[in-house]
Amino acid sequence: MKLYFEFLSIHIKKAMQYKASFLLSVLAQLFIPLTCFWGVQFMFMRFKQVDGFTYTEVSLCYAIVLLSFSLAELFFRGFDTFDRMIGDGEFDRVLVRPRNEVFLVLCSRMDLERFGKGIMAIFLLIWALQNCPIDWCAARVMTLIFMILGGIVLFAGVYLIFAGLCFFTLEGLEFINILTDGMREHGRYPLSIYGKGVLTFCTYIVPYALVQYYPLMYLIGRHNDARAMLLPVIACVFIIPCYLFWKFGVRHYRSTGS
Repeated sequence: MKLYFEFLSIHIKKAMQYKASFLLSVLAQLFIPLTCFWGVQFMFMRFKQVDGFTYTEVSLCYAIVLLSFSLAELFFRGFDTFDRMIGDGEFDRVLVRPRNEVFLVLCSRMDLERFGKGIMAIFLLIWALQNCPIDWCAARVMTLIFMILGGIVLFAGVYLIFAGLCFFTLEGLEFINILTDGMREHGRYPLSIYGKGVLTFCTYIVPYALVQYYPLMYLIGRHNDARAMLLPVIACVFIIPCYLFWKFGVRHYRSTGS
């Protein structure tokens, strides 16, 4: 952990070299989710409910997903841009260093300005929690925490898959964005509104519903089964096959020769 924080310190110093540019980038990232939120707001001005969900419930759902995504994008950005590391031959140097390659790729890039999305997500989350009639108890507090943490792990797993594919394609595949940016956009609403097929896919293939839809139903009081609190923890198991796929790609990696 000490070495990780040293890398983090380096990235912070790097960002602070151009303070005005960094601030403007943070502001730009802050307004991106704000425009999406306005879209939700305008829709609810016309339709008071969507599939039985109120405006505050949808806002709570979106805030949780957005916060998870922004933190995953901030700290796991090295895997999201791994195709550049492959193309530039930087991964060759990673493999000869006396540290785990996952750790070194993780620390290779941290886009701190991405936390602009996280700032907006925090404000939106606070507003939604204040206005959403939730019957709070210890289990629901833990459910909220697990949803955020589980979402971070799930997005990190998808980034690992993206990076693993780069060993074979040498370039990033845009369809993976369906599972990153796409999940963030779909996460504006509870997954049930997209139909049974999408909900099934996001339950058994990429267990996105385990950190979004099912625990949300318990959080907002649609049911009282406290076992839903553990579903985001179960979803974290998804990181294991993602990591194994990454290791499979590492074993089949061939040097760029540069």
